[in-house]
Amino acid sequence: MNRKLSYKDAITEALKQSMQNDSSVYVYGAGVDDAEGIFGTGVGLSKYFGNKRVFDVPVSENALTGIGIGSAITGMRPVFVHQRIDFTLLTMDQIVNHASKFHYMFGGKISVPIVIRAIVGRGWGQGSQHSQSFHSIFSHFPGLKVVLPSNAYDAKGLLISSIKDNNPTIFVEHKFLMNKEDNVPSKNYSIKLGKGKKVLRGNDVTIVCYSLMVEEAIKASNILKEKNINCEVIDLRSSRPIDEKIIIDSIKKTGRLIVCDIDWLKCGVSSEIISIVTEKAFKYLKTSPIRIGIPEANHPSSYALENAFFPDYRNIINSVKKILK
Repeated sequence: MNRKLSYKDAITEALKQSMQNDSSVYVYGAGVDDAEGIFGTGVGLSKYFGNKRVFDVPVSENALTGIGIGSAITGMRPVFVHQRIDFTLLTMDQIVNHASKFHYMFGGKISVPIVIRAIVGRGWGQGSQHSQSFHSIFSHFPGLKVVLPSNAYDAKGLLISSIKDNNPTIFVEHKFLMNKEDNVPSKNYSIKLGKGKKVLRGNDVTIVCYSLMVEEAIKASNILKEKNINCEVIDLRSSRPIDEKIIIDSIKKTGRLIVCDIDWLKCGVSSEIISIVTEKAFKYLKTSPIRIGIPEANHPSSYALENAFFPDYRNIINSVKKILK
């Protein structure tokens, strides 16, 4: 039986089931015990599990990340929640110089199974300091995993997998997806980290994307299909690790590549994907790849400027027309 669940409720269910199955899992962050949750996620968890396993904390991001890392080393599985990914810049020393490196530095004898949930994206006039997406920054560092679910089904399965994983994981949630619904089983299930998914199959052009851009790619592809243009849409699900095989296999078939990001393009994940293709599948390309991302400018606050600033299905349609000449 199909059961519809929103993205935010799928995250809540993943947390609840993980905590029920493993007493070492706990959730903390500024506002996690609020009655309305953080963008609607985690509602009711503090009442169900009590304030020893779900608790509010001061805005001391670096120190509190260190506390989570310390508890992870000793056998706990903390989930630290940032209401916006922008604040993770205050935690970079702990994440990059400690969490990502301890397993290597101690010869594999230490693991740091911490999940850092970070919310990104446009909406509600958040502006330049509350709308950014830093997944490309975290994707740079060995030892970290970076996950970007695009729908409610994946959000639940990927979060459960992230909590079970023994590596530190940055779990990136998009504000614009919180109310989007999908069929989500009530059972506890996992989705393998680093494994992409073919959302739509096609022969004309490969569109690689993740997070909100998957939804936009599907919209574009459905419109283009009416003109007998068949796009293959790949949801990477994570930017570290990148599922290289699913991309290259698609390029061998289509010979054309468009990469859609929710971030700036320079020095980003889109550049990495195109590098992978040109290094390992160059002979299959029929034309130069195209990247789609946000402009080289700071994020605006007004709704009107946001609509002009952030790419959507129309940008993808125009890029497909261009790449097909």
